[in-house]
Amino acid sequence: MKFWVGVTDNTWFEYLAKLQPDEVNFWQPGGSTPFKAIDQFAPFLFKLHSPQNFIVGGGFFVRHSFLPISLAWESFQQKNGAPDYVTFRTAIMRYRESKGRDGSGDPVIGCIILTSPFFFPKDKWIPIPKNWSRSIVQGKTYRTDESEGASLWKEVQARLEEVNRDLESELVARERYGSEQLIRPRLGQGAFRVLVTEAYHRRCAITGEKTLPVLDASHIKPYAEGGPHSVSNGLLLRKDLHTLFDRGYMTITEDYRIEVSKRIKEDYGNGREYYQMHGKPLVVLPSNILELPSREYIRWHNKNVYVS
Repeated sequence: MKFWVGVTDNTWFEYLAKLQPDEVNFWQPGGSTPFKAIDQFAPFLFKLHSPQNFIVGGGFFVRHSFLPISLAWESFQQKNGAPDYVTFRTAIMRYRESKGRDGSGDPVIGCIILTSPFFFPKDKWIPIPKNWSRSIVQGKTYRTDESEGASLWKEVQARLEEVNRDLESELVARERYGSEQLIRPRLGQGAFRVLVTEAYHRRCAITGEKTLPVLDASHIKPYAEGGPHSVSNGLLLRKDLHTLFDRGYMTITEDYRIEVSKRIKEDYGNGREYYQMHGKPLVVLPSNILELPSREYIRWHNKNVYVS
């Protein structure tokens, strides 16, 4: 198994260690280089800046995405490692300006999305491996089939056993089956939003609209009703269509066609734009068959939410 040790902003780590969120955005201020070092759900460990040369926690890699600062904040809020948007933006601008990058408007940043993060108390911090070079700026890949990587991963597992027995039991259970992908952690709301956005190629499923600030990741079966944060339970919709979908004025069929309720006109005396969509197929769907809208969740929405 490959895993990553990433050089981590100390303030970011300290804030999130207190927050203890279910997911985090390990952001990169440059927004130009994709992160491809490890596979999905592989471990991503946090190494503090020198002179604190320790590995202090980590998480599990979900996806890398390029997002405008405003959308990164809207998706993850305090899970970006800052208490408010102004603090978050200021930290990014400080990095960008130090590299001579433009800080105007709503610049794009790199977002490494991690789920099930863990944060070791200071007495459990792990010294960096002997082969860690002082010249490393962003991070380094290790492998469990090599001595340094195997030793480090053993240390991480030992700390997890002490501070997070539930997570450690998942790791051990999956290892028994010989899988290099140790766990498939539950996704959070922010990861759900990004994964749905990317699966639908950043376009509204119904209209094809591609202006990101007006697009929402909608659950077909709401999370509050037991619907998971999975792409197959999601649709990327323009904000007004998301509202109509959630309130039952619009739905989709199991063959991915649009249905619009007559109640829009009855309740509001209008809706001509929406009725023009009735019966038409979705214009955008995920390329991956496993990410297509689940017929199970569509049936649930039609039975429990849609008003015909």
